[in-house]
Amino acid sequence: MSTMLKPDTELDIGIEGMTCASCVARVEKALAKVPGVTTATVNLATETARIHFVPTEQIEAKLRRAVRDAGYEPVAANAVIDAPDASPWAGFMPIAIGLALSAPLVLPMVGDLFGKHWMLPAWMQFVLATPVQFILGARFYKAAWGAVKAMSGNMDLLVAIGTTAGWLLSMWLWLTAEPDTMVHLYFEGSAIVITLVLLGKWLETRAKRQTTSAIRALHALKPEIAHLIGLDGEVDVPVAEVLVGDKLVVRPGERLPVDGVLLEGHSQVDESMLTGESLPVHKEPNSTTSSKLTGGSINGDGRLVMQVKAVGSETVLSHIIRLVEDAQSAKAPIQRLVDQVSAIFVPVVLGIALVTLLGWYFTGHSFEFAVIRAVAVLVIACPCALGLATPTAIMAGTGVAAKYGMLIKDAQALELAHKVNVIAFDKTGTLTQGKPRLTAFVLADATSDEAQLLNIAASLQSGSEHPLARAVVDAAKARDLPVPSPDNVRAVPGRGSEGEVGEDGEVKSYLIGSLRWMQELSIDLGALASQAAELQQQGATVSAMAQRTTAGLTLKALMAFGDEPKPGAKEALALLRQRGIKTIMVSGDNRGAAEAMARRLGLRPEEGEVMSEVLPGDKAALIAKLKEGGHTVAMVGDGVNDAPALAAADVGMAMSNGTDVAMHAAGITLMRGDPALVAAALDISDRTVAKIRQNLFWAFAYNVAGIPLAAFGFLNPVVAGAAMALSSVSVMSNALLLKRWKP
Repeated sequence: MSTMLKPDTELDIGIEGMTCASCVARVEKALAKVPGVTTATVNLATETARIHFVPTEQIEAKLRRAVRDAGYEPVAANAVIDAPDASPWAGFMPIAIGLALSAPLVLPMVGDLFGKHWMLPAWMQFVLATPVQFILGARFYKAAWGAVKAMSGNMDLLVAIGTTAGWLLSMWLWLTAEPDTMVHLYFEGSAIVITLVLLGKWLETRAKRQTTSAIRALHALKPEIAHLIGLDGEVDVPVAEVLVGDKLVVRPGERLPVDGVLLEGHSQVDESMLTGESLPVHKEPNSTTSSKLTGGSINGDGRLVMQVKAVGSETVLSHIIRLVEDAQSAKAPIQRLVDQVSAIFVPVVLGIALVTLLGWYFTGHSFEFAVIRAVAVLVIACPCALGLATPTAIMAGTGVAAKYGMLIKDAQALELAHKVNVIAFDKTGTLTQGKPRLTAFVLADATSDEAQLLNIAASLQSGSEHPLARAVVDAAKARDLPVPSPDNVRAVPGRGSEGEVGEDGEVKSYLIGSLRWMQELSIDLGALASQAAELQQQGATVSAMAQRTTAGLTLKALMAFGDEPKPGAKEALALLRQRGIKTIMVSGDNRGAAEAMARRLGLRPEEGEVMSEVLPGDKAALIAKLKEGGHTVAMVGDGVNDAPALAAADVGMAMSNGTDVAMHAAGITLMRGDPALVAAALDISDRTVAKIRQNLFWAFAYNVAGIPLAAFGFLNPVVAGAAMALSSVSVMSNALLLKRWKP
């Protein structure tokens, strides 16, 4: 039964048998020809293709057939990642056999260094070299035949032609030689080249498993079993059977199976897999922040009862895995150039090899000599390192970034981030905590008891979920004041609330609300009017508290609420300034309030580092204006209203404490909501792009230098084969150095 497909569907297919950048180009070309395909991106490092298409009948089968017709084997997506952990020596047996059979062939070369002549008889060289050529080397012939049928070229075609030419030349020299004469054969060159190429591919595979370790580690965070509270008590069920709304038990030391909220118990939870923050987080029920539980994190020493809120692909962990997989399967803009070069590379090399053969032969050298030079060109020229240079660096860079709480969603964001020279920060929730705090409690009458009035205010606000009401209650709790239950509380929409509180044995009536409501009720602020105006100028939101008596309404206190800078925000902005990056705070607040907060953050309003009174819909236009000035612009935000600006920026960075919409629009998600991660994200981008450039330089330099050296006779096929294998391994090893990076 076929699965129902949606318009513009995305499909991942694993591909076995790709060996170089030319293979990538060939598979992409084959997939693009399938009717309905809009884009096809192939990644050599993960051995996967990501295809976007408009569904037509049996298109999945057609896509897999296209891969097979191109000469490769379609397999399950992420086969490299999902493969079970193997021994470090897995797959080494064919190389060991190749080395054992090739060693006696190399022995005469070693003997020549010491003046010894240990040349093996021709029949013995034939017996040793032929199994290496046609049994161990069968994979090269199979892949080469696929390339020939597709009328294109790849590394396997070069190796197959080169080594076969050496083997056939040896056979011809042996069979046409005079009886009892010792002729120099080239069986050892073909056998050693095949063995060395196999060794290089094996080392490459080992290194590849290290680059995919980030995703493998994330997959390992998913527990298999959950403890479900059913009608008959606790029962163990597979996590795949857990439903939203179920109640689960999480025992001390266990991983949380899915996302949910805490119903019972207290514990410390290690969320480092999510945020990169090593310190455990305290969890308690009935709290808007500390009752949220995330699947994959580790419970401390308390028994927890949780209610399931998200399962399967909807969990935060699944979202993270998807983001990292997307980044590692995406193709960086710089890689497209490499693919274009690689597509024409093999035909050009075949042409150079032919010119080399004819050039040496027609300048008076023997046919045997000319063939060996042409074989060396074919062997050294394969573009393996070119195909691996970019994807391995991206995989290592995005993997280590995820480890420290930065999810890089696409390769383009990674490649562009190091160029950023202007960063626009949303204010609320990004640079500030986004949680109002009671900053001033000003008494109208100096003889009043401040603690008593704050206690009454907290009592009136205790039933409200309004952020300002919660700030009053939090302020009272911080001073260990008891918060009694109020009576007859009535909310006045858009104004405030009023109610009754027992005080000194009698019930008294109070109002708390906006200054506008106080004006409507004709409550005179008196001497506090100027203080209220001053607090507002400083960016505070000001409310008033009044008491209702038989004589009328009397002002009792002013309450000022203000947001606080996030810990470390000022230092993070200073660090960006040191990097030569201009930082701008974007706020909807009035100019006075915005500039007051900006100065607390170390920004300089006089230098244009503050944009105030910016409406949510105008943020994207502001980003576009900055880009028009020739800047590479990053936007950092957390709210729904930041999504258009995040999408408009060259690089969008979303704080994970914000909304899913913002995270979807951004190229990079900062899982800790910490402004310091912005500089860290730019740094890992810088390091990754540097690795890509280093890898591409060495890959190109290797081919540019190697081909002429081989053509002019300075390299024999054995040395060329060793150099080719070494180039791929060196590119992989250089990329893996990124795993040492720390923010």
